[in-house]
Amino acid sequence: MSKTALVAQREFIDNLRTKTFWIGIFFFPVLLILSIAVPIWLEKTKDLRNYAVIDESGWLLEAVEERAATPDLAKVFKTVVERHKKGGQDFEGLPEALKKLAPVLAPLSEEELELAAASAAALAGPDAPALPLPISKEKVQEAMAQFRDSIRAWWRSLPPKEAGKLAPGASKSRYQRIGAADPGKDAADRIERFNSMLNEGKLFAYFVIGKDPVAGSEGCKYVSKNLTDESLKNWFGSLASAAVQARRLSQKSIDPAVARWVQEPLKFEGKTISETGAEEKIESRDTARQWAPVIFVYLLWIAVFTIAQMLLSNTIEEKSNRMIELLLSSLSPLELMAGKIAGIAATGLAILLSWAVFFLVTVKLLPFFVKEMPDFDLLAVASDPLYIGSFLAYFLLGYLFYAALLVGIGSVCNSLKESQNLMMPITLLLMVPLFAMMPIGQDPNGTLARVLSFIPPFTPFVMMNRAAGPPDAWEYAATTALLVVSIAFAFWAAGKIFRIGILMTGKPPRLGEILRWLRAPVGQLPRRAAHEQK
Repeated sequence: MSKTALVAQREFIDNLRTKTFWIGIFFFPVLLILSIAVPIWLEKTKDLRNYAVIDESGWLLEAVEERAATPDLAKVFKTVVERHKKGGQDFEGLPEALKKLAPVLAPLSEEELELAAASAAALAGPDAPALPLPISKEKVQEAMAQFRDSIRAWWRSLPPKEAGKLAPGASKSRYQRIGAADPGKDAADRIERFNSMLNEGKLFAYFVIGKDPVAGSEGCKYVSKNLTDESLKNWFGSLASAAVQARRLSQKSIDPAVARWVQEPLKFEGKTISETGAEEKIESRDTARQWAPVIFVYLLWIAVFTIAQMLLSNTIEEKSNRMIELLLSSLSPLELMAGKIAGIAATGLAILLSWAVFFLVTVKLLPFFVKEMPDFDLLAVASDPLYIGSFLAYFLLGYLFYAALLVGIGSVCNSLKESQNLMMPITLLLMVPLFAMMPIGQDPNGTLARVLSFIPPFTPFVMMNRAAGPPDAWEYAATTALLVVSIAFAFWAAGKIFRIGILMTGKPPRLGEILRWLRAPVGQLPRRAAHEQK
């Protein structure tokens, strides 16, 4: 045992000095940062969608822009209220109307802010309607009637980039309508001009609204050369449909409240059962906790595959430079193999510990970079003792199982190139839990999950995936016992192969020869057949 410990210590210290170890250390934090930063960056680099509209109805375009401005102005009002509560020191560049409106909006709830935004987005001028929905506070009604003309004019003239900074995610920061080249020309001339602009890349798309959209869709068109990105079409289409529906209800003298009641879908409130059998409301954190094991499985797969691969590379490297022969002069092959596996395991745990630290730091700092955080404690979900304990236990068990397989493969190969063919079956085994990850996450106690749990190569990943179920205690005990027996058998087989293959050079042995090694008594080296020596 002392010699095994010395080999393990040597392996661990040597790995600390390698590039592979530090790549493993920084892989996870880099992956975390990129997974957060890249989508945000890519969204910002997406080109502004310039579009044009030919409105033959005379009213629908204005109604669409009114509806588009409502959620955008709601975000603006929310930002203004937040700045007001911080002392109002950050109002530079905002119109005077918003500065005066801030203390009036501050007491409102989010729902009331949306109603105020709907009022600000409404048509201005002498024919402007009253507030679209009632707000109980008279002071707010008076303020909105006073300031909405200037707010609406300011918002329409605000550049898209400025709109995006003030109201992140606002439609105005993603879509910009440009006017017709010559509004006096008829529709055919304008369509010809817009087609030219499409070909020149100056226009992403244009819409044609028919003369009577209330009656039907005749004459309505969406023209674009981009056939993959339909976000603009869906956004404008949903707003136009809502405006047309409202006009149809008005023409039929149907009360909007009655119409909303008729169209309101039947909702089933989600419930779950606690361990005591009591009925509980499903919270977002419960759903997140149900899917958390899927993330742990993916990380477990990366950890086991990466660290076991490190053992394979290390074994082949030492065999190729004849370091193995020097080591075997002072200890047995089994001691050497056990020491190498233990040393790489310590290296893997060090890497996982660093990943955990980086993850905790990232979760703590995430609210400073992502404004819209989920309404559940992400740290509490990720640090659940059941998940952490299962992850560490199944990492060690999974690593030991695959380490035994890979150290056996490494002992019979002289180069990484030779090991690629023998690694193919192992890689296929490792891919199965990834393919089954989502189905098992959806049904952690189903037939598929239970069957795969009792197949040792899949047990660590599948049982980790089922942690949200969770499985019955007897399943934990039975699958763990079966996996431990499988690991013992894998170590026995790897030891038989390692003691012979580690000193063998030349052409790698065939599968039949390796099977004969398993049957050979300890201390006896089987002779290679003539056709296997060539």
